[in-house]
This record gives sequence, C-alpha cells and structure tokens, in this order.
Amino acid sequence: MSWRPQYRSSKFRNVYGKVANREHCFDGIPITKNVHDNHFCAVNARFLAIVTESSGGGSFLVIPLEQTGRIEPNYPKVCGHQGNVLDIKWNPFIDNIIASCSEDTSVRIWEIPEGGLKRNMTEALLQLHGHSRRVGLVEWHPTTNNILFSAGYDYKVLIWNLDMGEPVKMIDCHTDVVLCLSFNTDGSLLTTTCKDKRLRVIEPRSGRVLQEANCKNHRVNRVVFLGNMKRLLTTGVSRWNTRQIALWDQEDLSMPLIEEEIDGLSGLLFPFYDADTHMLYLAGKGDGNIRYYEISTEKPYLSYLMEFRSPAPQKGLGVMPKHGLDVSACEVFRFYKLVTLKGLIEPISMIVPRRSDSYQEDIYPMTPGTEPALTPDEWLGGINRDPVLMSLKEGYKKSSKMVFKAPIKEKKSVLVNGIDLLENVPPRTENELLRMFFRQQDEIRRLKEELAQKDIRIRQLQLELKNLRNSPKNL
Repeated sequence: MSWRPQYRSSKFRNVYGKVANREHCFDGIPITKNVHDNHFCAVNARFLAIVTESSGGGSFLVIPLEQTGRIEPNYPKVCGHQGNVLDIKWNPFIDNIIASCSEDTSVRIWEIPEGGLKRNMTEALLQLHGHSRRVGLVEWHPTTNNILFSAGYDYKVLIWNLDMGEPVKMIDCHTDVVLCLSFNTDGSLLTTTCKDKRLRVIEPRSGRVLQEANCKNHRVNRVVFLGNMKRLLTTGVSRWNTRQIALWDQEDLSMPLIEEEIDGLSGLLFPFYDADTHMLYLAGKGDGNIRYYEISTEKPYLSYLMEFRSPAPQKGLGVMPKHGLDVSACEVFRFYKLVTLKGLIEPISMIVPRRSDSYQEDIYPMTPGTEPALTPDEWLGGINRDPVLMSLKEGYKKSSKMVFKAPIKEKKSVLVNGIDLLENVPPRTENELLRMFFRQQDEIRRLKEELAQKDIRIRQLQLELKNLRNSPKNL
C-alpha cells in the first residue's frame, strides 16, 4: 500500500501506551453520569479536575497531581453552581485558575488555593451571566491572557474579557447548538461544529464566517485545527452510520481532502492533535482503545501507526499540557482516562521507545509555554501573535508568575451589539424558571446586604455629625 514506506520511516511508528500503576491512579471518585458529550475532566501541570455526581447543583473535584491513590468520599469540592457542570477548562497561563460552565446558564471563574482545597468552595472569583440557556462549552484563547469563549444552548458564542468581567463580542451565526470549538495556533481563527450539520471557519473578533461546509454525507461532531498546516480534521458519522474522519483545507471547505471510515461503533470519536509530533489520537466515547496516526502535508496525509487497547471503557479523557510531561521517559502525550464503572482516573502515557537517557531534541521541539503573547486589549484591537515558545529541556518545570485579578463589577446588565442578554428572556421550561428564581434570590440577598451596610454607614455619619455639633469648639 502507498503508506507503507512512510510508516516504516516514521520515528513514531513504535509509540506505545503505558498505563500507570494502580497506586499512581486516582481511585474512589464519583464521576458524573451526565450524558453530555464532553470530557468532564481537565488537567494541567499541578492539578486534576473532574466533574462529579452530586445532588442539589453541580460540583467538581480539584486534586493535586501528587495526591494519587484513593480519594476520601468527603473530599472538598468546588460546588457553587446551581445546575450540573457541563465543562471545565484550566487557564493555560495561570495554573490555579479554572473556568466552569453549567446548566444554570452561568460561567464561573475559580481560584484554587496552593496545595488544593481544604474545604468546599462555593464562592467563585467571578460569575459571568450572558447566556439565556445552559452553557455547554468553555474554551480559553490560546495566546491571549484572560480571553474566554463560551457556547450556550441559545446558539450563541460569547467572548469574555475577564479583565472587565463582561462579554465583549457575540458570535451569532449558528442555527443550532454548537458542539465543538477549536482555534488555530495564534488564535486568529475559530472553527466550530454545530448540530445543524455545518462546519464553519470564523474570524472571532468580527464574527464573520470565512468558510462553511454543509456536511450531509459526513455528519460532523468534533473538529480540531492541525497546527500551522492550514488543515482541519473532523470526526463524525457517514450516511451508513459508521464512524469516520475527514481532512479539510481550511481555505476551501467545498469538499474534504480525504474521508476515512474507522469502524461501525456508535460512540462519539474525540480527536486530539499534537502539533509538535504531528500525531493525531482518536479515542471513542465508550471504547477502551486509542488509535493514533501521523499527519503530513502530502498524500496520503494520514498514516496509521498503532492502537492502544484496554478493556475498560472511557467516558472522557483529560490531556496534560506539553510542559507537564516527563521528558526523561520520552513521554510525548499523556491522557487521564475516566473509567466511570470503577470510579477511577487512569493516567496513560504515550512513550517513544529510546535507549538513550539524554534529552531527545527531535521529539521535543520548542513548544507553546505558559506566558501569554498578547493582552486582551491587543487581541481585541486586531493584533495576532504566535504563542511564546519554551524549551522542555531547560524550562519545563518553570511556573508562571501571572496572577488573576477579578474586576469589581457593579453593572448587572450585559450589553453586546446593543442587545441586553439578560433582559426580556422568558423561561421556557420549569428548570429555567427555577434557575431564574434562584438568580433573583441571589440578587435580592446581595442588595439587602448592600442596603444594610449603607444603613450602618449612614448611622455612623449621623453620630459623627452629632459629635461635631456637640464638641466644645463649636460652642
């Protein structure tokens, strides 16, 4: 076959998956049973976060990576949401800042203390209200600090400037629920998949759709930008209900470059792309295996490498950022696999077998680091800049010195493109009515506290005025 010579010459042809020992797994975790098609897991170089099963609202665990083994049932949680948590993502530039979104229509920003949680956390650093329906996706901008994207069931994608704590742009080109968001390397382009069976490439600051594909034969579910190759890869379902992947030219979505059928199973296929090694990993929801391929700019584009097999089905997968990998073991990728039936989080390391113990320059090129390339104002002003690169040889243990400062918010209306997103949105279901009621109760409680503080201040000023009038100097 045409791919065999490339297959043989690849330095990644023998990459294998290594499951961590049981004592290095995270056990006893009540992983959420929610059927929403997300990973319910986020990981960085310091913490692992997992959405858990809970009653009376949504919650997730945050566990320091070194705290492996069995997790106590009463382990502290982040539990401020009033509805199920649907997605969580770590800030790529500040290790202890995490964003979450929920069925309660809010997006919240949390600051995790050094060493992890000691008690339940209910107060978010920042609450973001702008969606009128539940929020299914959050995604941080890859090169700009404090820019967050959220996609809701109101078919809108909001861009939040966290320096202000408000949405600054609204992308309103979708006609159904957004399923997936992915950025190119410098964050100047956004691609989305949607339940309306369309694949879009969008300029996020203007909201303009640059390219659009109507995927009737290949119903797209997930999409990922392939680094600087100017290619997109989508996973979806063919007209015969078989799982397949398709490769697209980002500047011409009229036809896919290639389509390849994977198998006849029904679970969603999650794609993961490593721009440093040009490797693509495909993991099916409910499967136990992970297939991996090498991608090139020339035909046949996709070269199958190998498959990691496991009998335990995965509900979702977290991915460790590059600067958190063990370069001494030639580890090029690491998954954190959610095994719901066992309440287990299982690290899986993808390793390139090398005999030498020295640093392998060819498999660890310069990679995006923990320093942002732009400020929110620069990016919103139209500037694009590639990520700030770091070497894993010298600086992979260096931590970011950035600190998140929450803005002081007084204004409660949310105006985007002249539309107040929080006003005049009638509830459609009983759950939405309850969420609106709870939000109003929180607002009433806040106003009462503010009023009580002002009453106390007024009494203090009255006493001071009385003392001034009665002082001997005024007699």
